[in-house]
Amino acid sequence: MKRRDFFKTAAVAAGAAALGTESLEAAQTAHPVDNRPLGANNFPEKRPLITFSDRPPLLETPREVFTSALTPNDQFFVRWHMPDIPTHIDEKSFTITVDGMVKHELKITLDQLKNDFEQVEVAAVLQCGGNSRSAFKPTPGGIQWGNGAMGCALWKGVRLRDILDRAGLKKGAEWIAVQGSEKPAYYETPGFIRELHLAELDDHVIIAYQMNGEDLPYLNGFPVRLIVPGTYSDSWIKMLSKITVNDSYQHLFFMDHAYRVPDNECECETPDKLYPKTKPIERMNVKSLIGWPTNGEKLTLKSHVVVRGVAFDGGAGIKKVEISLDGGKTWEEAQLDDGKLGRYAYRTFRYSFKPTVLGKLEIMARATNKLGETQPFAEDVKWNRGGYKFNGIDVVTVEIV
Repeated sequence: MKRRDFFKTAAVAAGAAALGTESLEAAQTAHPVDNRPLGANNFPEKRPLITFSDRPPLLETPREVFTSALTPNDQFFVRWHMPDIPTHIDEKSFTITVDGMVKHELKITLDQLKNDFEQVEVAAVLQCGGNSRSAFKPTPGGIQWGNGAMGCALWKGVRLRDILDRAGLKKGAEWIAVQGSEKPAYYETPGFIRELHLAELDDHVIIAYQMNGEDLPYLNGFPVRLIVPGTYSDSWIKMLSKITVNDSYQHLFFMDHAYRVPDNECECETPDKLYPKTKPIERMNVKSLIGWPTNGEKLTLKSHVVVRGVAFDGGAGIKKVEISLDGGKTWEEAQLDDGKLGRYAYRTFRYSFKPTVLGKLEIMARATNKLGETQPFAEDVKWNRGGYKFNGIDVVTVEIV
């Protein structure tokens, strides 16, 4: 099936959305809900993934995928906000409109994007702000993601700044509003538009048409999407179709009310005492995840076990990953990869040991970045009403036989 005709024949199994509901009770734990079943393989360009909804598509990557620096396109998580996604995209007629406070309004075709600008690549982690939401107690509303609402890819495209330079900014221009092609089901529902300040546009902020050497999968934003490394995915607009330059901040629902945390030092509050002021979630915090072994894995006594996983943050860079086999009393450093993919990408880690005692064993992983920020124990992660930015120490429980 061609990605441009994705929804013409896509039929998704009924009942997929129920998974999110049934996970609510199970989520009353200190760690994200894990080992959930995969959905039916009814999504083009995707292998079976953990399925929360088919309209809009909400798909989570299973834990075992997180052992490599780049996440395969067909196992990359999917998060849409609006149910009305275009059913057909004509690559030849598709354009990105650039208007507002510019000297020259533009309509850039895909061919022009690929041939008329300098082409750049950046490896970066894409993560939903609500990733691991199911770990919070009590559980906030929203998609009850486990650990897999994230992925890392090599994105290829054009710097957003180069496109704005081509249009020419008028004096006083400061804010960039970015909009995709997804639409709400009802006209009263606000559209999904994000704004960036000009100061945020460094060389890593690009409009990408390629992901891991291939055209973007339809469900991940084909034909183009915005890439804002180090930030959560709410800013990474999919099916980007319009860029509007403004002289002031435009008050929009998804900027002013959604994807926000308490505006205090701990970014926290309690269910019975919500903090009155909020701020955007913005930069990702430090996090790690064990990809193998997975929960419930049976490992042989005195066998050679290699724990593998990934770690990342908002761009400061990972300094170390540590592993504990005794409930966090002692820690040993894991081996990190060479970091050649850059500071916005996953750093993979490996840790070898031989289990010497039969029975249950907890394997913990925690990352520390170059700013000295370290993952806290899961029970020490402070609560917020949106269930955002959970980054508790990862724990996998295996059985030694």
